[in-house]
Amino acid sequence: MSEQIQFGATPAGFPVWAAPMAGYSDRAFRMLAREAGCSMVCTEMVHAAGLTRSIELARELLEIAGESPPPAVQIFGADPRQIASAARMAEQAGASVIDLNFACPAPRVVSNGEGGALLRHPTQIARIVEQVRSSVTLPVTIKIRKGWDEDSVNAVEVAQLAASLGVAAVIIHGRTCRQMFSGRADWESIARVKAAVSIPVVGNGDVWSPDDASRLHAISNCDAIMIGRGALGNPQLFRQVRSVLSTGRELPAMSLSERAAIIRRHWQLELEFRDEESAARQLRKHLIWYCKGFPGASRLRTMAATVASASAVESFLTVFAAEIASLAPTAGV
Repeated sequence: MSEQIQFGATPAGFPVWAAPMAGYSDRAFRMLAREAGCSMVCTEMVHAAGLTRSIELARELLEIAGESPPPAVQIFGADPRQIASAARMAEQAGASVIDLNFACPAPRVVSNGEGGALLRHPTQIARIVEQVRSSVTLPVTIKIRKGWDEDSVNAVEVAQLAASLGVAAVIIHGRTCRQMFSGRADWESIARVKAAVSIPVVGNGDVWSPDDASRLHAISNCDAIMIGRGALGNPQLFRQVRSVLSTGRELPAMSLSERAAIIRRHWQLELEFRDEESAARQLRKHLIWYCKGFPGASRLRTMAATVASASAVESFLTVFAAEIASLAPTAGV
C-alpha cells in the first residue's frame, strides 16, 4: 500500500513526510528535508482567500518551481469555491498534491470556522472535498485531528466520508483541536482510522525519534509517518526514521559536527531564495532549534535569537564551531 501514497518519484523505502509548519516550511527547509531523505514535503498552510485575492501572496507562497519532486500545497479555508480556486492555482504552479487542512487548532483559524473547526461540520468538509476533487486532476489529501474535543471524536467518520469522495490519503494528528499541542498524541486514534478505511493513512503527532516512529507504526499500522516539530533542528530524523522502518537498521544520532554542516547548508539554501537580511531572519528561527541538547547550547540560543544579518550568521557559525570543538571528544562531536 505504501507505494500508492508516494505520488511520483521519491526515495525508496518507507514513506516519511514533512508536516507543513507555519513560519518554518519554506523552500529552503523543504529542500533540506528532501536531501535528508524525506518522501513528501509540503508548503506552509496557505489561506485560500489570501491566495486568490493577492497576486503577490500567491507568487510568494506558490514559488515551488525547481523543487523535484514538487511539493504538496496545503490549503485552508471554509468556502468550497474559494478553496477550489486556490487549488487550481496550486496545480498550475506545479504542485504534486493538494492537501486540505481540517486540523489547524490556531485560534485565529478556528475562530473563522476554518481548519480544525470544520471537524464539527463534516457536511461542509464533504462540500469542500467534492468541489476541489472536481476542479483539479492532482491527488487530494486531507489533514485532520481525532476530533474537535474529547466529547466529539469523529476522525473515523470524517475519514470514511473523505474516502467515499475519492481523496488519495488521510493524514491524522492524534490530538483533538482543543488540545492544540498539549498532552500526548493518541496513536490509537490513528489505528482506528487505519482500520476503518481502505485508502492510505498517514500518522502524525509526537514523533521526536526513530523509536517514536517505530512505536507509532506498530500501534497504528499507518502507511506513512509525518514528522513536524521533531525535525526542527534535526532534519536527519527523516533519514533515521526511513532507515529503521524500511530496513530495521538504526542510524547513529546526528553529531554536533554534522549539525554544524547542516546549519551551513541550511544557510546556503536560504540565501538561494531570499535576500541576505530576510534569509538571516528566517534562519534565526531554525538556529534556536539547532541549539538544543548539548552543553553550552543555552548561550548559543541567546546569540541565535539576535541574528539579523549575513555577518551575524557568519559570526554565529564561527562561535558554534568553536563551542562544539571545545566539547570534543566527550560530546560526540
